[in-house]
Amino acid sequence: MKNEIKNDPRIVMTLDAGGTNFVFSAIQNNEQIIKPVRLHPNSDKLSKCLETITKGFETIKNGLTEKPSAISFAFPGPSDYLNGIIGNLQNLPSFRGGVALGPMLEHYFKIPVFINNDGNLFAYGEALFGNLPAINAALSEMKISRKHNNLIGITLGTGFGLGLVCNGQLVHGDNCNAGEAWLLRNVLNPEYHVEKHLSREGIRRNYAEKANLDICKVGSPLEIFKIGKGEKSGNRKAAITTFNDFGTVLGEALANIITLFDGIVILGGGVSAAYELFAPAMFQQMNSSFKLYNNSHLKRLVPKVYNLEDENERTLFLKGQQKEITIPKTDKKINYDPFLRTGVGVSKNSTSKSIALGAFAFAIHKLDDAKNKN
Repeated sequence: MKNEIKNDPRIVMTLDAGGTNFVFSAIQNNEQIIKPVRLHPNSDKLSKCLETITKGFETIKNGLTEKPSAISFAFPGPSDYLNGIIGNLQNLPSFRGGVALGPMLEHYFKIPVFINNDGNLFAYGEALFGNLPAINAALSEMKISRKHNNLIGITLGTGFGLGLVCNGQLVHGDNCNAGEAWLLRNVLNPEYHVEKHLSREGIRRNYAEKANLDICKVGSPLEIFKIGKGEKSGNRKAAITTFNDFGTVLGEALANIITLFDGIVILGGGVSAAYELFAPAMFQQMNSSFKLYNNSHLKRLVPKVYNLEDENERTLFLKGQQKEITIPKTDKKINYDPFLRTGVGVSKNSTSKSIALGAFAFAIHKLDDAKNKN
């Protein structure tokens, strides 16, 4: 299926609709064929926001040499994606009450329109064309028969996004609501959800509190990261502690998700650039233990978690503990790897690119499904 999509000549116009930027592009043969267009979302007024979306796709369409076959794009938060209706979104308040965005664009551009969650499409892009096939290719080169089929895609940016891919299929849920991980409980502040820490504003607020600053005087998470690295003046101790808190909350959230889904975790989004500061606390939390009634301990997760950004740990993750065992009452042997493991890594693509690739693949599948039904 991957190669079929990679060689598909149909053009799909895409959009990554974040809370701070709308990024428009077009994909053909699994490649971006036009320079992405970034527009301010104008999310406070519905008419202006809809005008921005239409203008963005018009700009992309006018730059193409062939007619596009579909529009496929990502929106943040819970909505009726199957019917193209955007509901109540925190980052885009003007859409409250429900807006039939998909049908509106289909009427305007006269081509099919597919909308999905940004976390879903990020995960889909990574599962089909990103880290997951790269890991399986490395296993094949090492002549290891093991194959990974499940991926947990995480976007760390305006909020905490999640997408789940199982055996090449997106997991949607009955309400198009699978993967709303931003509503997980915050391990450091149980009365809050995880976005108290796992969001751009959460990072800024946490740093402001620790540095005893007015939040108006606090820069972006990237600037706080640079302070933590000693590359920018500021309260370095507060910056490091801020990202330690971020890693702890993220690690507990990932442990909950892995317990239920059991897949490789790939991180994307702007805040993933601070991986080296938050990863130690994240892995410490994921590899922590529960205390039992008799004062013994139970590991937080059944599989061992590896840092896929560390070359030595990645090698151990790939190799596993392959061995041959004899099939009882026969003279035959079978390969067996008893070592349960998973890993956390960072996307090698920009988040917008992974989302665009996921949107392209999703549209191609939907177009083919509709064709086959006819």
